[in-house]
Amino acid sequence: MLAENTSTTQWGYTQAGIAIRLFLTCWLVYSAHFTTNIVRELYLTLSIGDHLSFKVDDYANMHPDIFEKEGYGWHIGSNPGVSMLAAIPYALLRPLTDRIVERVQQARAANPDQGPPAYDSPWPMAREFYQESWKRGFDIKFGLAAMVTQVLCMAPSSALAVVLMFYILGTLTRSNRTALWLALLYAFATPVFFRTGYLNHNLMLGHIALLGFAAIWNPWQSTRWSARARYLLAGAAGGTAVLFDYSGAILLVGLFCYGLAKQYQAGHGKDLVRHGTWYVLGSVPPVLLLWFYQWQSFGNPILPGQHWMPPVEWIEEGYQGFTMPQLELFRMLGFDYRFGLFVVCPMLLLALLLPFLQRRTPGILPVFETRTVLLLLAGLWLFFSCVSYTRLQFNTGIRYLAPIFPFLFLPVAAMLVRLPLRLVYFIGLFSLVLSWPLAMHREVESGPGVLEPVITIFTGGFKLPVLTVLSRMGDAYGSYFSGGVSALPVLVLLAAMILGIWYPFRGAGAK
Repeated sequence: MLAENTSTTQWGYTQAGIAIRLFLTCWLVYSAHFTTNIVRELYLTLSIGDHLSFKVDDYANMHPDIFEKEGYGWHIGSNPGVSMLAAIPYALLRPLTDRIVERVQQARAANPDQGPPAYDSPWPMAREFYQESWKRGFDIKFGLAAMVTQVLCMAPSSALAVVLMFYILGTLTRSNRTALWLALLYAFATPVFFRTGYLNHNLMLGHIALLGFAAIWNPWQSTRWSARARYLLAGAAGGTAVLFDYSGAILLVGLFCYGLAKQYQAGHGKDLVRHGTWYVLGSVPPVLLLWFYQWQSFGNPILPGQHWMPPVEWIEEGYQGFTMPQLELFRMLGFDYRFGLFVVCPMLLLALLLPFLQRRTPGILPVFETRTVLLLLAGLWLFFSCVSYTRLQFNTGIRYLAPIFPFLFLPVAAMLVRLPLRLVYFIGLFSLVLSWPLAMHREVESGPGVLEPVITIFTGGFKLPVLTVLSRMGDAYGSYFSGGVSALPVLVLLAAMILGIWYPFRGAGAK
């Protein structure tokens, strides 16, 4: 089995050394696969970075989820957490990006007869959006902002989560090598790779919640942090998940119940109120920040932004699209051919098998944590089966269940270390073949669904999303991109950089 065959391998890296190199590797690969998707969260990022304002009036009518409330201006219909975080690197690099945008606008002003260039996208809405962005002078600004927020916010946050996964799995498997390969599998053979391509809150809130879960669980049995500090951190993580999206309330409550049950299981029943109080206190600041945002933006601190949204597709059902659980949505979330959790990543089905094997031998993941993870999956799955516009995921691929990725991978890893190595290699390679093309091609709307990226990459060659966008602009930026852009040189350079990160330090001397 995987853990037994690698647990005594001498590598020459300390655990911290592996973690640093793992972070850099993930950061580089994720950054190379960034895409210029302009999502609603980016508009709020720009407004905060440009004006320290929650209003997105500059971008009125540019996205269906941007709307106006009389007396309060234009706002996005989602929670502000990821936009607030992404505004930090954007604001820091504004002197550079503003200068680039200014020079482009000056060049265009010198040629007033020039119209917006053609954008050869197969999607009409994308062509219309590019034309409108060019006319308003936002096209370069949007592209640079998308790059900055992905490379300096989304990519490093996912890379840090992979490092956290490495430390957790290192403790469980007692093998740095096993933990490294499993962490790489999590990074690049799951939809984490796809969702890290551009700024989005769903995946990031899951990684934040994983930090809170690890703080309560404390698999390292570390005494450096007191129980009070760990429960404060867990509460802050749960509250921040809500700041990112209201689905984070499932994880906020789930972690709270897990923390109390963990104390009760350990025989510390008399400490339940105290630890619960620390958890609640940790969650208060981010929740208050969310209420402040809603009060400033809509005049009511409690009601969500979606409450003020004008009618859009599916929102007329129930309360702003939220209904009783729908069996059709439950099925689609798990098994739709375009965005179903277990279709996009069949490897995650292994997590559902672990409880049956734990009846005989517990394995590396404790039974209590396994049950907690599966209950969190059930909670999120049931929650989103109540959200009617879950059906719109076909536009962006798997999205709503992204917060469960890091949790679900823990029982997957526990299953993998039980399996024969040949089977593990097959599962890993198969998962990578599904995941990497999805991160390169990103389009799953046609008949083949998640197989479309695989077919496209295997028949048309390697791609990178930003190069695809440049190739669709013809000669808008010179003749360099008019004949298409090959991703191979970039991937070769990327491979050389990764080799440079790992190779020179082999044999440094630690297990």
